[in-house]
Formats: sequence, structure tokens, C-alpha cells
Amino acid sequence: MGDIGIVGLIIITLNFIFSYKGFKNHEVLDKYKFDVDKVLIFKEYQRLITSGFLHVNWMHLIFNMLSLYAFSGLLEAHLGGFQFLLIYFTSLIGGNLLALLIHRHHGDYNAVGASGAVCGIIFASIALFPNLGIGLFGLPISIPSWLYGLLYILYSIYGIKSNKDNIGHEAHLGGALVGLLTALIIQPTALLQNYLTILVITIPSLIFMYLIIAKPHVLLIDNFYFKKHKKYYNIDHKYNEEKVNRQKELDKLLDKISHKGIESLSKKERQRLDELSK
Repeated sequence: MGDIGIVGLIIITLNFIFSYKGFKNHEVLDKYKFDVDKVLIFKEYQRLITSGFLHVNWMHLIFNMLSLYAFSGLLEAHLGGFQFLLIYFTSLIGGNLLALLIHRHHGDYNAVGASGAVCGIIFASIALFPNLGIGLFGLPISIPSWLYGLLYILYSIYGIKSNKDNIGHEAHLGGALVGLLTALIIQPTALLQNYLTILVITIPSLIFMYLIIAKPHVLLIDNFYFKKHKKYYNIDHKYNEEKVNRQKELDKLLDKISHKGIESLSKKERQRLDELSK
């Protein structure tokens, strides 16, 4: 893997600094996170980059930075600092653009994390060094870089399917493929040398990208849920239905206030009013 380069070290340091600020101050998170409405309506395109330096929690941050540390040293030494940065930021932006495409009708969708950029570095490394061994937390064993990449993608698939956090899992695949493509543009001879590994990684990723764009319900709605809620035959219908129900619930509470005053609301109703008003 090699020792981490100066550019990689700077990126990791900035991620820790800005993520920590986001942990301590929620306003920082709100101001710089990836937010569909803020990007599409208010043209705050800088969020495509700033969101990549914020994370949900320490676990999210450390997982991404360990992955970046594992792959960045050799790649930066091989390509140089400028081309390393080129892969990092094109992957970050490419991943967020894919997330923007997928969630363009979900105005309140938001996410943070360097995952798209990190995936870009990982898959660029896989394209150029498919036999690179990745050590596992100091243990005297390692796994091939292509296997590590596949495991990372499986983690992304789980994150998209579970939909339980504020991590931009959709950006993982976009960043991964943009990083791989950028590396091959920089060093096209790698395609001839490592074409088999590149195909093994790329084909499943492209299939998964097709699913999340064309048939998102396959990943976002499990069989049990789908059988019980057949009217949600795609994720847009599910989202719109939930949005309408939230508005109806809010209108009902506001109507109660207008007729009986805010004192008529129970503690639970006041908490719900606060949630719906955000």
C-alpha cells in the first residue's frame, strides 16, 4: 500500500476537522450537507463538494477515513498529488450527481459523507493494482483489493435497501465508477492489463446502478412491505403518499389550534407538531 502521501493526509485531516464541527453544531451540517431542494431550487451547487467533508457520526467518519488511508498512499505515489486530487473530487461530484438524479423528485432528501470520493479512490486503485493486498486492522492477513471493493459495494447495497441513516449510499456507486473511469483515462494501459478485474467490478456495479435508477422499489421496499403496500409500486409513489399524509396530519393539528388554542394540544401532539413543522 505504501505510506500515506501529503495530499491524502490533508484530505483526511480536513474530514476530521469539518466532521467534528458538524457533530458539535447542527447548523454547520444543515448549511453544507447535500440537500436536493437546496441544490436544484436554490442553486447551492457547492453542497456537491462540502457535503463530502461531513459525516453522520464517528463510526461513519472513521470507516471512510480508514478506507481512504488504506488505498491513498500507493495511488498518490503512483499518479502524483494533482491526479490523485482529480480522481478524489471527480468521484465526489460524480457520486453526488448520481444521488441527485435518483432523488430529484425527493425534495427533502439529504446526505453527507466522503463515501463517493473514497469509493472513487478504491476503484481507481483496483483498476490500476488489482492484486494489491489490503490488511485488516493490523491482523497478519490481507484480502485482494478487488474483494475489498466488492465488500464495500455490498455495504452500499445494504445501506440503500435498509434506508435507516443519513449516509449517501447512492453516491458510492457513482463515485466508484467515476473514479475507475478517471483512472483509466489517466492510465489507459491499465484497461488492457487488468481488463478481467475491471469487468468483474464494473458489470455488477452497472447492473445495480440500473436497478436504483430504473427500478428503485426492488432495493428500497422489501417483499413483506411490498405485499402489504401494493399501491407503492415505485418509490416516488411511496414518497408522495407519505408527503400528503404528513401535510394532512399537520393541517389537522393546525385546525385544532385555530379552534381551541395551542393549549388544547397534548404533549405528544406538540412534539408531533414540531416534527412536522421542520
